[in-house]
Amino acid sequence: MPDTLVLSHANGFPLPVYRRVLEALAPEFDGTGVPRFGHDPSRPPTVGWPYLVDELVEFVNALPRLGERLWLVGHSLGGYLSLLAAERLHPRVAGIVLLDSPIIAGISAAAVRLGRATGLDRWMMPLEATRQRRRHWPDIEAAHAHYAAKPAFARWDPRVLRDYAAHGTTADGRGGRELLFDRDVEFRIYRSLPTARVGDAARRLGIPVAFIGGRRSREVRSVGMAATRALVGERLSWVEGSHLFPMERPDETAAALRSAIAGMRDPAAATAPPQRRRA
Repeated sequence: MPDTLVLSHANGFPLPVYRRVLEALAPEFDGTGVPRFGHDPSRPPTVGWPYLVDELVEFVNALPRLGERLWLVGHSLGGYLSLLAAERLHPRVAGIVLLDSPIIAGISAAAVRLGRATGLDRWMMPLEATRQRRRHWPDIEAAHAHYAAKPAFARWDPRVLRDYAAHGTTADGRGGRELLFDRDVEFRIYRSLPTARVGDAARRLGIPVAFIGGRRSREVRSVGMAATRALVGERLSWVEGSHLFPMERPDETAAALRSAIAGMRDPAAATAPPQRRRA
């Protein structure tokens, strides 16, 4: 019987965008997750994300207990949510894998809090770009062409880019397509990023945590890795790519996930040693 793997998505990128990663993990893992955080009116994004954590906890608790083990995997936003939810789901959770979700602590955490208080966070996170993100297209092909022309999206695996055009948008009721992930929700999630609460939860966890980062991730460089290294120890590895490496290299991401989880099941069972790098 496969293990259950709950993948929590990054801000602005709903779960269907990760279809290729989850498919590459089958049949060893039965992958699932919350389709898109923050869109349930009863679970809005507020400071510290308490309702988003509720959403993940309730989703996991509603899953049938079929798999031998339960693993929480989170990309960016999803990694922080996984850490916060694991406090309440323990001991059901066997382990957590953070995909480019570095622990924000020290000076970085203070900068986030100051930015939120002063409005300067618009220069620290992609707030302005989020507010200006295009919402509507005449059809899926137009959405695909729009994103394919952008350098950041041009690095994506072509299959994932197609999935984003098809499943990251939805029918607008007028014959066209619109973003599935509301950009105002995305904005509010960025503005309510928890810092100390995530770090405190990470330190209290009694379960193994692994980190997989993008070698060219600006987010990792800006936050630093000291707090993350203190949490994960040797359970640290890298995939070539940016902060969005799961979209750029879904098959390599799946392989790295499989190795990270094998190492948490049994440190001697990992298929490859961690690739260390200063960040």
